[in-house]
Amino acid sequence: MRDSRRKTGRPIAPATLSARAAAHVALKVELNGEVAAHFYGHSVALGKFSAAATHRIKELRAGLPLRDLASRRRTTDQEIARLVRRLATHGLLEFRLGRSSRGAEQVIIEPQVPDYWPEMPQLAATDTLALSRFAYMRRRGSDLVLESPRSSALFRICDAELAAMLGMLVTPQPLKKLQQLRNPAGIELFALLVDCQILFKVDAVHDGGLRSSEGNDSLVLWDFHDLLFHARSTEGRHANPLGGVYPYATSIAPLPAVRPRWAGIKIDLGKLPITDTDAVRSIAKILGERHSVRTFDDRTPITLMELSRFLNSTARVRSEWTAAFAADGGGGPTMTYSARPYPSGGSSYPLELYLSVDKCEGLDRGFYFYDAGEHALVSIDVRATELEALLKSAAFAMGESGVPQILITIAARFGRVSWKYSSIAYSLILKDVGALTQTFYLMATAMGLGGCAIGSINIDLFARMTGIDFYVEGPVGQFAIGRASPPETSR
Repeated sequence: MRDSRRKTGRPIAPATLSARAAAHVALKVELNGEVAAHFYGHSVALGKFSAAATHRIKELRAGLPLRDLASRRRTTDQEIARLVRRLATHGLLEFRLGRSSRGAEQVIIEPQVPDYWPEMPQLAATDTLALSRFAYMRRRGSDLVLESPRSSALFRICDAELAAMLGMLVTPQPLKKLQQLRNPAGIELFALLVDCQILFKVDAVHDGGLRSSEGNDSLVLWDFHDLLFHARSTEGRHANPLGGVYPYATSIAPLPAVRPRWAGIKIDLGKLPITDTDAVRSIAKILGERHSVRTFDDRTPITLMELSRFLNSTARVRSEWTAAFAADGGGGPTMTYSARPYPSGGSSYPLELYLSVDKCEGLDRGFYFYDAGEHALVSIDVRATELEALLKSAAFAMGESGVPQILITIAARFGRVSWKYSSIAYSLILKDVGALTQTFYLMATAMGLGGCAIGSINIDLFARMTGIDFYVEGPVGQFAIGRASPPETSR
């Protein structure tokens, strides 16, 4: 895989891949050998280790070569390997690629998903590599980073020569040509990037269209900016701060709740007479009473009959039809459409509902799919720990200790929209989510139930629960519903 000699005849020292604790992580050892990781005000217990093992923990600040962890010749090596794996499970490690474990850093690998572990698939000199169309380089502070929404890790490029080599891969390059550049970390880096789907192998002879050769049909339908927005504006596939962390509170004053009025002639609409019908007054009353409810009365939970009424009025398919798609004035394939209670761009209706049920009279605790065509619930077998994690993450997002009685996860079949629309596909999906969310709110209010929209969701957890790739069908919103606790918390 590598020419091991320079022109001088001296062998090239292979690059070393090492693991070390992330910069924001502090490892603390108690007198009894208990080790814990502390970060951002949180702590994670990592287990009890021998005195010999805890003495070596300081090496995790500089970095431990992975080849040493793999050897496990001594009991201490086995303990350290177990500690490192536990750190990786919680996403508290980073990996460095360089000429030695303590030499010049060429690449720093930052995991973006828990339990990432670097792998180097075997590359042959005959392989041809290209950059993924979802990959991008950018400046982050004073660093140059390479990432992709498909990748489980981010690569901090510290070597200008490596950055230039990566730039060559905007067009497919044979590996044997890249080997001639003779950077000690080059081939190892390429293998790591192939593992993370930032680079991919192409057939230099037969792959004329790189878009179709990278991944499956579901990926063909994604534009770069849409997949990036989906992966980076949700939880589960990145390690960036998320939620209400007030990142600019110390540098910029908050904007006022109501925009300052424009200068100009004011027309006071409040002085105009109002002549409402009963229907308008009823709708206006519901709109005025709409609010978010974050606590629920588990003594009298929502019933299955109420849930059926709620779903029937907000999401059930009302009708279906087929229409031909006309391109450039000519005939084309037919597309099926449906009508539902809320609006959807182009009548696409890509949204699907998955229900995490904690308490519902007449319905067992579990995970369900709502079949909007049949108006039926279909049970999906998931691990109890995954269901609990989804419910608890919703409670955390609402700022409550108790989980919602029912959590509705709004998922999108992305290809339903991107097959037709370019550049605006993901934007249209989010507009649909807004329309459906307001429909949920109004129906919950009319039925005397409590509801609350939730802004964050773990797309990786949902993918594990359903077995569907995050870019095929993934969550784009959540809504908690149940019997409100008296007195209600209104915001």
